[in-house]
Amino acid sequence: MKFGPVPLGEAVGAVLAHSIALPDGRLRKGRVIETSDLAPLEAAGIAEVTVARLEDGDIAEDAAAERLAAALVPDPKRAGLRLGRAATGRVNVYTEGPGVIEVLAERIHALNALHPMITVATVPPWQRLGAGGMVATVKIISYAVPDASLEAACLAGQGALRLRSPVCSTADLIQTSVEDTETGAKGQKVTQQRLDRLGVALGPICVVPHQIEALSQAIAASTADIVLILTGSATSDAFDTAPEALRQAGGRVVHFGMPVDPGNLLFFGNLNGRPVIGLPGCARAPALNGADWVLERLICGVPVGPGDIASMGVGGLLKEIPQRGRLREG
Repeated sequence: MKFGPVPLGEAVGAVLAHSIALPDGRLRKGRVIETSDLAPLEAAGIAEVTVARLEDGDIAEDAAAERLAAALVPDPKRAGLRLGRAATGRVNVYTEGPGVIEVLAERIHALNALHPMITVATVPPWQRLGAGGMVATVKIISYAVPDASLEAACLAGQGALRLRSPVCSTADLIQTSVEDTETGAKGQKVTQQRLDRLGVALGPICVVPHQIEALSQAIAASTADIVLILTGSATSDAFDTAPEALRQAGGRVVHFGMPVDPGNLLFFGNLNGRPVIGLPGCARAPALNGADWVLERLICGVPVGPGDIASMGVGGLLKEIPQRGRLREG
């Protein structure tokens, strides 16, 4: 692409690089200059304009953005995504329904490294979005890019985006009470708000004594797609009341603890192929915590293992931690 000032007589057919204010309006940058544009420019005393001219092998910005977006999402319906209309070298990608976004980050990194004028920005991997949420924006920064570079970017980013929709439609929340004073209303309300974001129905309030046997029976009796546990006393060990109750019910504990604050005291496992999550006490509040990341992925059928939990530490400081006293301070 050639870029620079040219006399008006040589500007027809080129792309206007800078907007120009005229007495009767404005010629906006990105416009392909037509013969009818010359007279108003001359009347305004403008003798030359800065333009961009496509060369052989260049692809105009809108066409390039459309092509790259189609490579990122080659089958939008199957991916649960929608491609927006190209304008000023940009195409936005939106969700068709709620879910979490799978981003093949290494592919996005690779295409962004190929040419400085070819860019893709996305939400973080596994970000939860509702219907119509913006997943990514493809932006061709200049007015055109070389076809060879665009083709390389399309190959590098092939199929890098998709929506993982919910596979769970029902959930049970089992709460425990230490002194028979817990009504369960607060935990039920906040949990329902979390599940509503992904269209998951929550069963009726269930509160049992904070004992292995009682909790185990409640877990085993649930027929929901996903079982959530919120205990009246914090789970402080992998063999505490709630994890042991899951084992006694015939389930398996996959992992205890996570490097996310708030959310450290989470555990999760499964029972007969259904996810079971031991929520940390902070899940009684609506603020984001580590349990949200695990809950949203499991609802959407995304496998979560100890390695996934370990990787959540970077970016896992979700709120400022109050300064604690130090024994030797001062």
